[in-house]
Amino acid sequence: MSEKTTVSPAEILSILPHRFPFLMIDRVDEVSDEKIIAIKNVSYGEPHFQGHFPGMPVMPGVLQVEAMAQAGGILAAHSGDFDPKTQVIFFMAIDKVKFRKPVVPGDQLVIEVVPLRKGRIWKMKGECRVDGKVVSQGEFLATMAPRE
Repeated sequence: MSEKTTVSPAEILSILPHRFPFLMIDRVDEVSDEKIIAIKNVSYGEPHFQGHFPGMPVMPGVLQVEAMAQAGGILAAHSGDFDPKTQVIFFMAIDKVKFRKPVVPGDQLVIEVVPLRKGRIWKMKGECRVDGKVVSQGEFLATMAPRE
């Protein structure tokens, strides 16, 4: 599949096993064989803000990495190499991760992930932007495993 397409919230839930409060993808604006662009709306109501940090809420960087990984899972499912009904995707490694600017409630993360290598083990590169500025980025490896 090389045409650009969107993914509805219902389709996101059918692909990813994650649910609130750990679902990090609100919508997918574009997905093709070459990339995915997904959206995460950052809200005060998210439970991690109670403790990270009181009086100065900042979205944890690890959750930004998780958002990139979840977008990568949707990209893999779109490619046809991954069947979410019979498989799950697990992190194997993360590398070259950088956090450039705090993400706070009211921000909208625009998550872009591109595949660097596809197959049983995927290598992907992700970037999160707020208002067009890079706030985090990294590369990660993931593998597909049978769903038990």
